[in-house]
Amino acid sequence: MEIYRLFIAAALPAHIKAEMISAQAQLQRSKLLVSWVAPGAMHLTLRFLGATSAALIPNLERAMRDVLAPHTAMKLRLNGVGAFPNDRRPTVVWAGVGGEVTMLQRAQAGIEAALDGLGIAPEPKPFHPHLTLGRLRRTADREHQQRLGDAIRALPPPAPLEWAVERVVLFRSELHSDGPVYTEIDAIALSQKPEARSQESE
Repeated sequence: MEIYRLFIAAALPAHIKAEMISAQAQLQRSKLLVSWVAPGAMHLTLRFLGATSAALIPNLERAMRDVLAPHTAMKLRLNGVGAFPNDRRPTVVWAGVGGEVTMLQRAQAGIEAALDGLGIAPEPKPFHPHLTLGRLRRTADREHQQRLGDAIRALPPPAPLEWAVERVVLFRSELHSDGPVYTEIDAIALSQKPEARSQESE
């Protein structure tokens, strides 16, 4: 049985990645023990599936199309920088997501329910939309963790740039020594809002 490492996400436009790279560069001045996410690996994750049978992919594709059919494109914006579990004991650095987050959460909840219908174990943690900037390395001690927290709190918030999520993608992730490689398996286009369609027709 062939096994793929899968996740469901939305790609990011260049101007959002550029702002994330700028935030990374500012944090890197503190010489922190952090593994920074490469620009090519930046995305908005909706659900990480992990090791999944390739035979399940057609069912995944159908379920995603059915769930996302009623959803329209969502306008999001960058909204601050923080950390999981918090900025006092950070392990993951992220850029926050604002804008039409309620719509995004509804779409993600629909995906979660569809996955449950396919027998995929539910995600134990609640969905918190974010864009990962980096992860603290396992070799980092408490002092490095404190320094990372200090750097996050001192960081100016990113520009509140906006972008539209117009496609939701099923990705395959292949891990290599020089970083992961992501391949699109399927992409579902979200319908345009009525006002967007009317503007395009003018």
